[in-house]
Amino acid sequence: MTVTGPDFFSLQVRDLDRAAAFYETHLGLSRLPVAPPHAVVFGTKTIPFAVREPVPGTDLDAISPRPGSGVALWLHADDTQALHDRLVDAGVTILTEPFDGPFGRTFAFADPDGYAITVHDKA
Repeated sequence: MTVTGPDFFSLQVRDLDRAAAFYETHLGLSRLPVAPPHAVVFGTKTIPFAVREPVPGTDLDAISPRPGSGVALWLHADDTQALHDRLVDAGVTILTEPFDGPFGRTFAFADPDGYAITVHDKA
């Protein structure tokens, strides 16, 4: 028996409704119709992505410097430059300005909970 690869990922967030609205509004993700009561699951490809309430005993405010430090979370987009420009217009914090690299046009932003999200456009 072997592991075949990532199958699902979720971010623990301070305010579930705010986080879900951010990913819907700014990234264009759509909610799946079925999800546990403590999470919002999006129908992303190749694996589902969710925001969820923290696991009991987790204090996101106590994590420094931001939740997810040391974890690199990358998402794919069809047009990273257009997404970047839309996020800038919405006042979202950009952590790394767009650049062309081995994964195509790439940039990073901070979500409402401070997670660093990198977006690239190479298929």
